[in-house]
Amino acid sequence: MKQYLNRIWMTAGLIALATVAVQAQTYAVRGEIVYTMDGEPIRDGVVLVKDGKIERVGAYGRVRIPDGYEVTSAKVVTPGFIDAHSVVGLAGYLNQPHDQDQLDRSSAFQPELRALDAYNAREELVVFLREHGVTTLHTGHGPGALASGQTMLVKTTGETVNEALVDSVWGVAFTLGRSVSGNYTNPGSRSRAMAMLRTEFLKAQEYAKKENPARDLRMEIMGDVLAGRVKAVFTVHGATEIQSALRLQREFGFDLVLDGASEAHLVIDEIKAARVPVIVHPTMIRPGGEAANATMEMAAILHRNGIPFAFQSGFEGYVPKTRVVQFEAGVAAANGLPVAAALRALTLGGAELLGIADRVGSLRAGKDADIALFDGDPLEYTTHTVGVMINGRWVSTATR
Repeated sequence: MKQYLNRIWMTAGLIALATVAVQAQTYAVRGEIVYTMDGEPIRDGVVLVKDGKIERVGAYGRVRIPDGYEVTSAKVVTPGFIDAHSVVGLAGYLNQPHDQDQLDRSSAFQPELRALDAYNAREELVVFLREHGVTTLHTGHGPGALASGQTMLVKTTGETVNEALVDSVWGVAFTLGRSVSGNYTNPGSRSRAMAMLRTEFLKAQEYAKKENPARDLRMEIMGDVLAGRVKAVFTVHGATEIQSALRLQREFGFDLVLDGASEAHLVIDEIKAARVPVIVHPTMIRPGGEAANATMEMAAILHRNGIPFAFQSGFEGYVPKTRVVQFEAGVAAANGLPVAAALRALTLGGAELLGIADRVGSLRAGKDADIALFDGDPLEYTTHTVGVMINGRWVSTATR
C-alpha cells in the first residue's frame, strides 16, 4: 500500500512539474505601444506566446489572455532587433589574441574558413547585445582580407553554436580597398586584387564543370557563391571599390551584398540599377581612411532611392568591440531617415535582406517569439531595454 501511494505521489509530482513546464512556455506580453512591423503600431497591445512561437497579436480589448499565461508589461514592445553584420562571437571583448578569430593573417584569400568553427556562443559581447534587444546576428569572418572566410546567422542565445544557429553558411566575406594591403603584402594594388579575385572565380567555374573532382574546400565554397547558394558580402567603402564589386557581380552573376559603402551616394544610380542591397556602414563610423566620406545621412539616402538596407554594428578595433544597432538607427533617424523606416530596417527590413523574414523580423502569428521590451522610445539613447525573449523564452530581464 505504501509503495502504491508513493507511486501515486510521484506520478502526481511529475504531472505537476509537467504542468509548470507547459505554463512556463505560455506568455502574454503587453505594451502601451506594440510595433508589430506587420501593420500600424497597436496602442495597448498584447502578444501571446506559446511553445516558442507567436500565437496571436492584437489590441488588449480584442485579444483575451488565457488563464495561466504569465503576463509581462512594458511601455514599448518590438520584434527582436537584427544586427545585419557583425563579428561578435569571433571577436571577443577581451581584445586579446585568443579571442580574436575574425581575421586570419596567414593568407589574404581564405573563403574556406568556417565561422561555425570559431563562434563562441558564451562570449560576453553576445550577452551584451542580447541584453540590448538584439536577438539575431549575421556574424562571422570580418573585413580586411580579400576573402576572410564565411559568415553565418545565429540567435543571441544558447550555450553552444548549435543551439544558436540559424544558418551555418550565409555568405563569404570579401573586402576591396586599402585595408587589405594594410594587412597583407599580397595583393597590393587595386588591379592586383581584382585580378586575384577574377582568377579564383574562374577556377571555381572550371571546378564546377568536373564530374568527380578531388575535394577542394576553397573551390567548393567559391562554387556555392557562383551558384547563388551563399551570398558574396563585399566590404567596400570607396566609389572605385563599389564599382569594382558591381563589375565582378555582372561578370560572374553571384548574389552580391554591399557592406559599408561609405561613398554609395557617389554611385547611387549604379547601385540602384544593379538592384543590390546594402548593409549600411554604422552611422557613427569614424570618418577617416577608406570611410573618409562617410555620412550620417547614408541610410536616408538609400531609403529615398528605394535601395534595400539594414543596420549593422560592424567591426571595432577597440574595446568594447561592438556597437549597438538601435543607437546607430537612432542617429540615422536624426539625420533624415523616417523613424518608421529606421525601425523597419532594424527588424523586418533586416530579416528580408538576410532571407529569414519567414521566421523573424515582425510580431506575427507563427513566427519565432523574439521580442524586445523597452521603457521608452527604443531609438532614444536614454531608453532602457527591460526584457528580451528569444524563441519564446526570457533570456534577459535586466534593465540596460
